Parts: sequence; C-alpha cells; structure tokens
Amino acid sequence: MTQPLLSVRDLHVNFGTGEGDVQAVRGVSFDIGRGETLAIVGESGSGKSVTASAIMRLNFGADVRVSGSALFEGQDILAMSEEEVRLKRGSDIAMIFQDPLTALNPFYTVGNQIAEAYAIHHHGTSKKELRDLVLDSISKVGIPEPLKRINQYPHEFSGGMRQRIVIAMALINRPKLLIADEPTTALDVTVQAQILELISAMQEEHGSAVILITHDLGVVAEVTKRVLVMYAGRLVEVASVEDVFSSPTHPYTRGLLNSVRSLDSERHSHLEPIPGTPPSLIDLPSGCPFHSRCLYAASLNGRCSTEVPELKAVGNSFSACHLPTAELLSLVKAAQ
Repeated sequence: MTQPLLSVRDLHVNFGTGEGDVQAVRGVSFDIGRGETLAIVGESGSGKSVTASAIMRLNFGADVRVSGSALFEGQDILAMSEEEVRLKRGSDIAMIFQDPLTALNPFYTVGNQIAEAYAIHHHGTSKKELRDLVLDSISKVGIPEPLKRINQYPHEFSGGMRQRIVIAMALINRPKLLIADEPTTALDVTVQAQILELISAMQEEHGSAVILITHDLGVVAEVTKRVLVMYAGRLVEVASVEDVFSSPTHPYTRGLLNSVRSLDSERHSHLEPIPGTPPSLIDLPSGCPFHSRCLYAASLNGRCSTEVPELKAVGNSFSACHLPTAELLSLVKAAQ
C-alpha cells in the first residue's frame, strides 16, 4: 500500500490559560495521499485551524502542549528541530491563511513578499530570476498588469486580489502539501468560485495534496473528495463527500446539513438550526460532547452523557456515535 504523504496520529493540542486548559484538539488521526484533496469541516471553535497550525508547527509555545505525531514523508514534524521545520515550512508544506490582509505585511510591496517566500528557501537566486518568478506567479493567479502590481502594497488590492497574492506566495515553491484555511471567507460568491478554481488548477499543475479547512459545505461539495467532520476538538465523522451529503451517519453532520439551504429545498421551507451551543473547551462535559444538542441522546439511557464514543465503521463511513450501527444505518436509509 502506498505510504500517505501526511499521516497524523493521536494529535492533541492544549492551550494553558488562567481559567484552565483549552483542549482544542483531542486525539485527531487522519491520512492524506499525494494529490488528494481533503476537507476538514465544523463550527467555529471545533479545532480545524488549530489542527492545521499544529501540522505547520505554528502554535508551539510555553503555554501550549502538543502531543501525537504528524509524519510527513515518513518524518515526524512534531519531533523536528526548529531549523528542520523552517526548511519544510513554506517549501514542502505551505499554508493559505484565513485573512489575507493580516497575513500580508503592510510595510512591504507584494512583490517583495512573494520574492521573500521563494528566496528564503533558494539561496543565491539572482534578482532577475526572483523578479521573473514573481511576475510569473502573479500572472498565474490571474492578477492583471503584473509589472505594475508587484510594486504596490497590500492595501491597494481588493480582498479577492489579496487572497490571490497569498495563494501566489504559498504556491511559488510548488509545495507537496497545501493547507488552505478558509480561503474563501468574506469573499463574494463570484470571487469564491474563482479562488476555488485557481486552487484546483494549481493543484493539478503541481500535483500538490490539499487540506481545505472550511465551514462552508458548498465549498466542500465543489472541490473535495473526502471529509473529516470535527466537533469540540474531535473527529466525529470521516466519509467521502458523496456519503456525507447523501447519507451522513453522525447526528452533528446531519445537523450541519439541515441548517444550510440547498438548491432543491422547497421555497418556503424553514432551516433547522442545531439547538444549543458548542461546549466550553476548558470545561468539557462528560461523555459525548454533542449529547446536550443531540436529538437521539435521550433514547440511549444516559450512555451519551457518561461515555465518550469512539470512531466506528458505519457502512462506508466512520462515525463517533453511541447509536448501534444497525440503528445508524436505518436513520441513514430513512433520510435517503
């Protein structure tokens, strides 16, 4: 069997605060192969971005405890020295950050910032070579008048154009793994479609694997093949895109889908929001973290409030739910 490009096992990330430890990521495990596109979805605070930051080693610090492993091409990123990580970060593994305005330095031109992303990993590159590479990367992400644009500052670009600049920075080194953290947030639907098409085109050209972090299920349906659903720092469902949309197995995934209007919804139908709010990651409830919001918890005689469910196979998917497999499958069948 082909070795995965990235293999994450039992990842935990805790942030120390004056009120207690924030258990942001709790035992997350997954693989991604070369050229694959994988989505991580969930509400704000579910642990999506923290998982990505841990893979990039961006959230290490005195008040942060990270455990587990993240094997990239067989080497554990979490066990590397800072120098080893710097050689990987930005070259073999790159990230498109959620807010391009804060990801870019307002005091430097975009051309200088893109050039730096390349030069730091390719010492000895001439100024002419750097300029040509920057012009080529800006052209590839669809920014007009590249000769003029490379000398402009981030505030002179629109939100969509700034996102393109960040993508150019991430892709200039042709990374083997690209992590895109909410790359279409705050962009209008037309620009969203352009950005997603751009990422797909760059992925096809360079053969990169892509981890897409989002809460937008429409984006997931557009570009990914496999989905990890996170809730309160844990994986609650792992499935193909087709299975997530046609036959979700976890009550939380079903709730996410029911709270979003689809094209085939009846005109006057009402959305069904998930009741309640996500739990505090400092003071997590016992048992399944979703039990207080779950429509099925009452039928399991208190098991949901006392025992944490593990991921188990349910048809073609994996689901962390105490409902018996037969009952989960019957719910799936009834929803189809």
